[in-house]
Amino acid sequence: MASTLPDPHPDAHQAGATGNTTGMTAASERAGGIEAHGIDHIPDSERRGRPRELFSVWAAANVNYLSLVVGGALVLMGLSLWQALAVIVVGNLFWLLTGLLAIPGPAAGAPSEVVTRAMYGVRGNRVNNAVTGWMISVCYFALNLAAAATAAFSLVARTGLPVNDAVKAVVVVLIAAVTLAISVYGHAAIVRLYVPITLALTVVFAVVAVAVVRHADFGYVPDRPLTGGGLWATVLAGVALMASGPLSYTTSADFSRYLPRTTSARAVAAWTALGGFLPSVVVCGIGAVAATAVDMGDPESALQPLLPGWFRPVFLLALVLGTVALNALTAYSAGLALQAVGVRIRRSLSVLVDGTVSVALTLYALLVSDFLDTVGNVLQLTVVLLGPSTAVYATDILLRRNRYDGLALADETPTGPFWYRGGVNRPGALALASGVTASALCVDTVYTGPVAAVLGGIDLALPAGLLVASAVYALLMRRLRTTA
Repeated sequence: MASTLPDPHPDAHQAGATGNTTGMTAASERAGGIEAHGIDHIPDSERRGRPRELFSVWAAANVNYLSLVVGGALVLMGLSLWQALAVIVVGNLFWLLTGLLAIPGPAAGAPSEVVTRAMYGVRGNRVNNAVTGWMISVCYFALNLAAAATAAFSLVARTGLPVNDAVKAVVVVLIAAVTLAISVYGHAAIVRLYVPITLALTVVFAVVAVAVVRHADFGYVPDRPLTGGGLWATVLAGVALMASGPLSYTTSADFSRYLPRTTSARAVAAWTALGGFLPSVVVCGIGAVAATAVDMGDPESALQPLLPGWFRPVFLLALVLGTVALNALTAYSAGLALQAVGVRIRRSLSVLVDGTVSVALTLYALLVSDFLDTVGNVLQLTVVLLGPSTAVYATDILLRRNRYDGLALADETPTGPFWYRGGVNRPGALALASGVTASALCVDTVYTGPVAAVLGGIDLALPAGLLVASAVYALLMRRLRTTA
């Protein structure tokens, strides 16, 4: 068996690998056409850009309605303001992992959905992409779309139209159409559009921040402050809730893969992490501060009395715009995940398939279930899968020192270096399964795991999943390497 952790020499493989469509693809990208690449390797001749461009990509995606919801929810859970703000900062430190997971993009010229073949094997990775890639992305798309629609409903109401189920359905479809259009055009469109979107949203939320601060109670403490085990249980649940955002982007290499192969890995990680961390902390912080003055059970309605009358429609439009920016990234990655599962379909069409499924889920979330409860349950429960998945990915990057050969990763044949045994890398599969099991035993959200029950409701799902998955993967891969 070949070495499990290959040390490829990309220079030897990249020469002459651009194929016959290179010029056509590059011209299409420059002209602003639909991105031609899917999960295939990006040749050196089509690499462009600087790592700082990643900041606006992630910043635009994190100034959104869902961040306000999550920030306000921390205070509703019983935390004091300063406890909630501390949880927001700690939870958002997981953007450092998102940054780390972005660095294989330039190294391999491949999206995360392909890079993870190194962890799970060609066939094993199809299962991984079906669950932690496609399914999770579609769920997040639906939640974010529901959040944008909630703000859009208020805009519609201001026109005097009745906001009935039929109108809601039309609004959801229209927002989805705009979002999917960005995703279909792809990487170049995202990079171009997200700079002005980031600037516009920054101005809007600066006004919101000023209005919220004027009414805030910075000494806010709930009538019955949490103490002891109850406090720790709430703090850990809050950190998991915050961390679910950055952990959902195990696909961050999707947006760095067009950067030149010689791009600094540190710069890629730093700009990605900073672009996610700063706006998320600020917007979630606004949500928490606002919760000291108004009931953030319905943030969109609660915040409007604090804002000048003329500015309220602008605020609602910004909520929609920010969520569209977030969902365009989610839909883009979901389309790649569907291809990586093995569905032979163009990336543009796969994005439309994902959007159709997400719209159906969104209508259910808005018209049938309770939206806030749905958000909390889904975000916390996905940590059971996303924590271990992130840990395996991050550990592999460190073990390989980010040495990935994009052309080798693209080889799906049984003779390829990432076929392993029967198309499955057992250490990766076992590590992920072990991490998910440990996390499930410790969770306390939709259900209470046995470990959480023994600890009185303290939810250790996030740290348990991360540590167990990382340790098992590192141990098994090192052992396999020495015996290969």
